Amino acid sequence: MTAGRSPLRVLLLAVIAVGLVLIGGGAAVALGIGRGEATPESGSVAAGFARDMSQHHLQGVEMANLVPERSTDPEVRQLAFDIAETQQNQAGRMQGWLALWGLPPSGGDTMAWMGPGSGHAGHDVAPAHGGLMPGMATESELAQLRSLSGTEFDVEFLRLMIRHHQGGFDMAQYAAEQADVPAVADLAGTIAETQTAEVTTMEGMLAARGGTPLPAP
Repeated sequence: MTAGRSPLRVLLLAVIAVGLVLIGGGAAVALGIGRGEATPESGSVAAGFARDMSQHHLQGVEMANLVPERSTDPEVRQLAFDIAETQQNQAGRMQGWLALWGLPPSGGDTMAWMGPGSGHAGHDVAPAHGGLMPGMATESELAQLRSLSGTEFDVEFLRLMIRHHQGGFDMAQYAAEQADVPAVADLAGTIAETQTAEVTTMEGMLAARGGTPLPAP
């Protein structure tokens, strides 16, 4: 598939549009940014987290949006709906911040905003899979997921989404501790907490469907 037609590209354009709409009246209030706050630099933790986590989230939304046509499991369908709604909303907020700050929604060195030795429990947080951030699925994994349906799909979806959530934890935890924009730090902390809880839920769902987790990123 070409980059211009990829589902992730379409989703990115959609959330950028949402962010730009918010740049109208009262943008700072709507996006949770305090009036008079200094604009973060492109290489700051706040800006880097907003760029990278919004991209990370959008792949989660892309995977979740596959569920309605491929799964008949009510529990999996509800989980996917919750993930898609939450992560698309959060990605839109982060893209809105970047637009408000006059910074591009993508680009730069992935995860360069994270200091050395910032991995959780000694895990490497450097991009993997040809530049993909930790936990993100490769194109071949996404293609395989799209080819499945029923319980096979449910199991693979849960496996990929568990790893996806695990991969974003270090980024969120680091930003929660290091970002100097309170709204960014607060969102990062919320992401770390809620996705950790969702991993526990998904691990139980996966086991109930006879699946085993992928290795943690």
